Amino acid sequence: MSKTPTGHFAGLDIGGSTIKAMLVNGKGEQVGELVEVKSRVDEGYPKTFDQLQAALEALLTDGGVTLDQIEGIGLDVPAPCSNGVIWGKANLSPDWVGTNICEEFSKIIGKPVTMTNDGNAAAFGEFLMRPNLETGLLFIAPGTGLAGGLVLPGGYLYEGANGLAMETGAVSVPFREGSKLPTDANGREGTLEAWVSLIAIRRQLEVKLKSKNYANHPLNQEDSTIKEKAFKLRDFATDGDGLALDIFRMQAQVLGFAIGDQCSQLDPGLIVIGGGLAETKFRDWYLQEVRRGFQRRASPFYQQSPIPPHEPTTQFEWAIGGDAAAAFGVARKAHKELG
Repeated sequence: MSKTPTGHFAGLDIGGSTIKAMLVNGKGEQVGELVEVKSRVDEGYPKTFDQLQAALEALLTDGGVTLDQIEGIGLDVPAPCSNGVIWGKANLSPDWVGTNICEEFSKIIGKPVTMTNDGNAAAFGEFLMRPNLETGLLFIAPGTGLAGGLVLPGGYLYEGANGLAMETGAVSVPFREGSKLPTDANGREGTLEAWVSLIAIRRQLEVKLKSKNYANHPLNQEDSTIKEKAFKLRDFATDGDGLALDIFRMQAQVLGFAIGDQCSQLDPGLIVIGGGLAETKFRDWYLQEVRRGFQRRASPFYQQSPIPPHEPTTQFEWAIGGDAAAAFGVARKAHKELG
């Protein structure tokens, strides 16, 4: 019989612009509030270590806990990683790649450290925030890229043989723009991330603004970059703008189509969609479009049982953890692995 840890565990969610930190006790319960500090991961991992220490200090102060009471620390990063080593830079500076981040940070902080990617951490957090969930869940979060994670029934976070599973953005989809397959930020053709991400929004918006149909669109009257215009697209969609809704409709349906394929392999039971879209006022409409794409691709028995009373076999929900899910998830991962 396993012994309940008596100390505390910190979860540090490393994002491109902020580090979010959460503390849990030996029972896995949150202690204090979510703490946020600015991060600059593009300036190198040693500088980020300084920011991680600042986040940890603020977390300990808020929770009324000393460093001596910390048994372990969990980190999550916006990049593929395996056994504590970053395998691809994604939004990080080049010096992160090939570095054993767990080992190096453990030397500085004097505590054992575990690490996973941000999609896995958020997936685990979302699972734990649903204590009565009897199935597993597939987590997908459209953002700058496309994060994903899978938790199996019983709460087992599936990371694969090398910790590299569920790179959902790499899933292939058969749609073309004109005669070409679009490419994602990594130069891969025809991936889900090439269709469902901020990078995809920029590309699709630029094409539409050049068409005659949208020559008089308000965004064409602005003296701003396509990046700046893309950031405004959610506001336009909230106001019912046709161009914005066209782009989000296409992305939602492609996402649902890909989820249909994922369900035939994983049969997760619950799909949780996170990222900034979960906070929008048009999210119910967006989720309806995701379901349309899903119904187009998924076999009927992944939609509902053929046996009366024909219960749904795949449910869709928005994320409930918000900014805290990944930090909570990776804190609980540290609690599970290092306690």
